[in-house]
Amino acid sequence: MSGFVEKPEPVQVPGLTHLHTGKVRDLYQNAAGDLIMVASDRISAYDWVLPTEIPDKGRVLTQLSLWWFEQLADLAPNHVLSTEIPDGAPADWAGRTLVCTSLAMVPVECVARGYLTGSGLAEYRQSRTVCGLALPEGLVDGSELPAPIFTPAAKAAVGEHDENVSYEEVARQVGPEVAAQLRQLTLAVYGRARDIARERGLILADTKFEFGFNGEELTLADEVLTPDSSRFWPADQWEPGRAQPSFDKQFVRDWLTSAASGWDRASEQPPPALPQEVVDHTRAKYIEAYERLTGLPWS
Repeated sequence: MSGFVEKPEPVQVPGLTHLHTGKVRDLYQNAAGDLIMVASDRISAYDWVLPTEIPDKGRVLTQLSLWWFEQLADLAPNHVLSTEIPDGAPADWAGRTLVCTSLAMVPVECVARGYLTGSGLAEYRQSRTVCGLALPEGLVDGSELPAPIFTPAAKAAVGEHDENVSYEEVARQVGPEVAAQLRQLTLAVYGRARDIARERGLILADTKFEFGFNGEELTLADEVLTPDSSRFWPADQWEPGRAQPSFDKQFVRDWLTSAASGWDRASEQPPPALPQEVVDHTRAKYIEAYERLTGLPWS
């Protein structure tokens, strides 16, 4: 069992229809049919949405995504129409809200990997492949791959793991032409982002994108290149053969699996609330990622 420890009630806003409460984002639709995405301060780990929030996290994710959309505009159009909060919405929505074109979403998580870790490492240890792609012998946790690879995943519901799938399965689901577009665009965007991160002393190990169609045009959607959707490592601490320090929720994961939490991950019990120290460390990591990538101070 997993999912929300405490599922929040959606905020009711005149003129907006609530569509979905996700791990982090709440989705609404306005009368014009536009999608309203509101990034909360919720945080998830081990398939649970935790009862403790990380202050400013939703704003960091939103502002970082907007910065990345600008860096990528010549490679891929995106779905953002406006950042103005709708009339009648809470003041707290400021800085965490995107008004977006409603797209026909592609039912595939588009993952690019430049380094071996996570679920890719687990598969490699079993079969020397990732999503069916053969890789060289001798790679370890954190190894740079000979070239970035497209390793798609099937989207999962809240509380469930995304499942890695082969390129052939993607082609079967969406057709060979769209599959080829997804692979080409995913790797192009990853390559641009990897180079930008590298200039700032960061390694972009892997990332996932979501795409949808705006008419005939494949369009970048959701969040992009944030610590929630990507693994960023400090380049000066990169050391293959071990887990790398990361700009994400590693403090949360480490505490949950420590004796201090008293939580048994294998049990069906929900995880406990986070202590303030873990909240503060995690918030600081999200902000550090924003500041290092954008070169802008967080305010």
